[in-house]
Amino acid sequence: MLYTRIGRRGQITLPREVRRRINVQEGDRIVFVLDSGQVTIKPVPRSLLDLRGSVKVDGEQDFDAIRKEVTARRAKRGSDDEN
Repeated sequence: MLYTRIGRRGQITLPREVRRRINVQEGDRIVFVLDSGQVTIKPVPRSLLDLRGSVKVDGEQDFDAIRKEVTARRAKRGSDDEN
C-alpha cells in the first residue's frame, strides 16, 4: 500500500510508483474522479492545444487560410486514397 500526507494547503505528492504506473511527469495534468466515496486519479491526455505556442514563427499567422489549406489537403488525400 502506498501513502502520502496532505500538506497544510491540501497539497499531496504522488509517490514515485504511482507516477510511473500512470505515466505522469512534472507539469502533466491529472483528474480526480469521485465515485461512491472513493477517489480515482487519472492522467489527462495531452492535446494539440497543450502545444500551442511551443513553435516559434515569424510574423502574423492567418489561421483561417491555414485551416482552409489543411482541409483541402486532407480532402485531396482522402480522395486519393479512394482511387
